[in-house]
Amino acid sequence: MRLPERGADQIRIGVALTVPEPYGSALQEARASFGDPLAPFIPPHITLLGPTVVDESDLDVLGVHLAEVASRFRPFALHLRGTGSFRPVSPVVFVQVVEGISICEDLESAVRSGPLAQELRFNYHPHVTVAHEVDEDALERAFDGLADFEASFVVGGFQSYHHGDDGMWRPEKTYPFTGHGVSTGHADRQDGS
Repeated sequence: MRLPERGADQIRIGVALTVPEPYGSALQEARASFGDPLAPFIPPHITLLGPTVVDESDLDVLGVHLAEVASRFRPFALHLRGTGSFRPVSPVVFVQVVEGISICEDLESAVRSGPLAQELRFNYHPHVTVAHEVDEDALERAFDGLADFEASFVVGGFQSYHHGDDGMWRPEKTYPFTGHGVSTGHADRQDGS
């Protein structure tokens, strides 16, 4: 994983949809079984904002931005099923998002705006990484081993994460979606867009 450098008064953050239990533990254990050295450090998630360095003095402003983004969305159904891969571009195997893709895309775009605006290295593709930077055999085992994986759950908000000096990504705050009911697509956002 490429991590941006940070200075003394900076912190490395990320924003994600955390995979809930019991699915989160199952995917984290599977990732460890494939020999991925990052398995203990990264909770299973769908990234909305990849590792980003910010000044600690900007955390309050960023919190306001993230709360405002969350206020524009309703809880929504997310369905994970089967595996995919970014090979040969990147040595990654992931569990696919098969329902909730458009809402994840809308969320990612909204989070990555305003004070968190930045360019992406790759086009956004919501997914849950289960093997990264392991040998080809391990990537194949991950691809085949989780091919039948399936999970459905309602996402009620997203989390901001901080990256510790020990390499651990820890959830810092949950930003709940404040709409009512369950979203089904673009038209169900609170702001009507």
